[in-house]
Amino acid sequence: MKIKVLFFGISTDVVGTNALDFLMSGDPTVADFKEVLVEKYPSLTELQSYAIAVNEHYANDEMILKDQDVVAVIPPVSGG
Repeated sequence: MKIKVLFFGISTDVVGTNALDFLMSGDPTVADFKEVLVEKYPSLTELQSYAIAVNEHYANDEMILKDQDVVAVIPPVSGG
């Protein structure tokens, strides 16, 4: 199945792009996606944490991804 992945903030710099298409098999959960993403982009471990949103809604690790979902990687935001 194919999902579109969007990267925001510092995650764009870490991965080197702001969007990509990602292929996964079976019925992967968000946790499965995060594991494969870090395997493909180990530099993501430099981020202390990041949130995942699926189709513009924050997602927990147990959520099952579907074909054509849009997954966003959202790092923490700081400001002053």
